[in-house]
Amino acid sequence: MSGYRRPTSSALDCVLSSFQMTNETINIWTHFLPTWYFLWRLLALGSSGFPAEPYHLPLLVFLLPACLYPFASCCAHTFSSMSPRVRHICYFLDYGALSLYSLGCAFPYAAYSMPASWLHGRLHQFFVPTAAFNSFLCTGLSCYSRFPELESPRLSKVLRTTAFAYPFLFDNLPLFYRLQLCWGRTHSCGQEALSSSHAYHLLCALLTGFLFAARLPERLAPGRFDYIGHSHQLFHICAVLGTHFQLEAVLVDMRSRRAWLTMQEPTLGLEATMATLSMAVIGNLLIIAAFTASLLRSPGTCPLLQGGPLGQELQAKQQ
Repeated sequence: MSGYRRPTSSALDCVLSSFQMTNETINIWTHFLPTWYFLWRLLALGSSGFPAEPYHLPLLVFLLPACLYPFASCCAHTFSSMSPRVRHICYFLDYGALSLYSLGCAFPYAAYSMPASWLHGRLHQFFVPTAAFNSFLCTGLSCYSRFPELESPRLSKVLRTTAFAYPFLFDNLPLFYRLQLCWGRTHSCGQEALSSSHAYHLLCALLTGFLFAARLPERLAPGRFDYIGHSHQLFHICAVLGTHFQLEAVLVDMRSRRAWLTMQEPTLGLEATMATLSMAVIGNLLIIAAFTASLLRSPGTCPLLQGGPLGQELQAKQQ
């Protein structure tokens, strides 16, 4: 209800606003700082000899989009007040980064976390290619969800929630299967056992989805959480914590299952990994370009570019 920036800010104004208290300030910093944390983890692992071993490649592939998605989100929140068109384009790129992150999760899960009974089965063989296809669906559906945002906000919310819930559910199928295998057992599950980091990751993911859909706590006390404590800030924090615990869980599976996995046939080599990643990046960029072109062709009178009642009111005050 308050704390908004001018809807026609310059790029410099947007950057400077990150050092002022607005309703976007904490959104910016809760993803800017984690970008550097995940980059540090990537560089630390990269300097310890990890890249020299093909076994570690899926982990490094996971860390690349783990660095990208918080940075893209930070940029989207920083520059979203330049104009309605810039705002939508920023979030198109944000959604694309999240889609690539969902694909990045599939690589270590396919390499280190598959249940024993799934190894080299049909799902295992098509797990990463399906995740790549899911990234296209995620980007396309989430970008499209911005177009009916003003006229049908509920439809927009359902589309966007579905766009990100589906890849999450697919990526975590190996964990859900291992969880149900070990549920209620009094003895060790051996290779199928999940670590506490897996549990924390899934808990953070559930909290992230709940906060995104429920809009709590600001719905209970409108205006009180405009600057600190609203759901999108908590959503950011839970998402980053979830990625941290996911990284720790992947490291546990990678190390504890290595002796067993090395006796199995390898899944994806370097060439296949790079080909899949390249196709996913190009495909997602093409989808974003298509929606951006559609947006740029839209007339200024289009409801999508009006910024809503609040944007019109702020523009009137500025004039």
